Amino acid sequence: MSKIFETPLYPYTRSTDQDAAEPAQHPVIVVGAGPIGLAAAIDLAMQDVAVVVVDDNDKVSWGSRAICFAKRPLEILDRLGCGDPMVDKGVMWNLGKVYFDERQVFGFNLLPEDGHKRPAFINLQQYYFEQYLIDRVRQLQAEGKPIELRGGNKVLEVAQKEDCVDLTIGTPDGPYRLHADWLIACDGAASPIRNMMGLDFVGRVFEDNFLIADVIMDAEFPTERWFWFDPPFNRGQSALLHKQPDNVWRIDFQLGWDIDRDEELKAENIDRRLKAMLGEDIKYELEWSSIYTFQCRRMDRFHEGRVIFAGDAAHQVSPFGARGANSGLQDTDNLGWKLKLILDGKAPESLLDSYDVERIHGADENILNSSRSTDFITPKSEISRIFRDAVLDLSERYEATRPMVNSGRLSVPCTYDGSPLNGPDCDGMPERTRPGSPMVDAPLPNGWLLDRLGSGFYLVAIDTDVPETLEIDGVGITGLRLSTDGDADGYLHQRYLGEAKSAVYLVRPDQHVAARWISYDEAETAGALRKAIGRSR
Repeated sequence: MSKIFETPLYPYTRSTDQDAAEPAQHPVIVVGAGPIGLAAAIDLAMQDVAVVVVDDNDKVSWGSRAICFAKRPLEILDRLGCGDPMVDKGVMWNLGKVYFDERQVFGFNLLPEDGHKRPAFINLQQYYFEQYLIDRVRQLQAEGKPIELRGGNKVLEVAQKEDCVDLTIGTPDGPYRLHADWLIACDGAASPIRNMMGLDFVGRVFEDNFLIADVIMDAEFPTERWFWFDPPFNRGQSALLHKQPDNVWRIDFQLGWDIDRDEELKAENIDRRLKAMLGEDIKYELEWSSIYTFQCRRMDRFHEGRVIFAGDAAHQVSPFGARGANSGLQDTDNLGWKLKLILDGKAPESLLDSYDVERIHGADENILNSSRSTDFITPKSEISRIFRDAVLDLSERYEATRPMVNSGRLSVPCTYDGSPLNGPDCDGMPERTRPGSPMVDAPLPNGWLLDRLGSGFYLVAIDTDVPETLEIDGVGITGLRLSTDGDADGYLHQRYLGEAKSAVYLVRPDQHVAARWISYDEAETAGALRKAIGRSR
């Protein structure tokens, strides 16, 4: 069993701010040293934005918690400099199987096409994820980047002012005050910051409970996602099996609504369920267990004045579908470059309104898919159950019915259709790379496309020419010229040209497409850039 969550990795030490005569002012303070808060801080520090992370804890999370990380968030972590350790340690998987009663009704492949650097998913315990992010923080500190991590620092009070946020921080040495130009609340689903500000979620809480049991055992199961409807070992309910590193297996049991949580979490009752599923001779060690309830909720707005919410602090979805941490990472990916431009005076503060628009769009998409999954997994009427079971029966023989089976629609990257930041599009180009969509990776003769894109604006030209660099309203753009002459398998052509003979893509710092054309035009590029940074006139 890993003991990483028992070791303080950022223990409390007294900071100079605690001895200052007046409250110190910081450009950005992040509350919460979980995956989302650390990712936000790393993104900002890499852009030379000074950031302080405060958390009342000093360790990584106890228990594996979030374990499924999708391809797009892995690509975001590549940009942040910590994708490799995640993939090196994680269990890679693309395949899943769905069972009804005792029989497999079908299987699926989440990444059937080649030409991608990263797999569809990896499974990795959250405590490892947090450790790698903390390692990256230490690496950035060694490089002289302006990032600080303060354990044992608990936010006690928050007060908004016109030009800053005033915080009172509790420590073992007593309270002290700080000012932040901007505060990012990544303090989880129970978000004390949100509660202090009198804000709340809107949405649904579903009447069902699920038991998580993470067990260490030697097993011969393949590295696939297995989901059961109405299995003999959990009649009338569902179950899920996933493999994690270190021979840890995640098992979820649907329990129903009217349960005694304390009773269900007793070791002997967990043992009874595991033996019913895996056999009486099973030998295992229970690493972590928990019970959760499906919730699909979000805030009305993701920023209030100078306080910005991200991850579970802003939205909650049911765990089936791996949409929690994955969508939180897309929050920070969307936010970091916008905050950098605002702090540098190159974009108006109103650019943050697009964070609301785009990430609420992403949250609503996740909530819709998660709610549908929940309704299918836990039918609320006999008619719904009869329909669900008929779909499962038919899916064994008829491929056309399989899209109706919903064992948790798995996380996919969000496309910001209708975003106010989107610029011109061009007919005949592939729909998957339209404005608002994340760039799709592709192999190049000297590496991978997404690895060539950093944390700035890019003009990606395929079989045409663009300037190597240009500057518009103080914002730099880097030109990247590519040719299909080296595109032996046609991935660039399929993903970026379509019917066009050439293409130019304006790419945002979060690697989403801002606009695209057949060829370069300076005035068109300037107009699209101004729109992408909220300065269109």
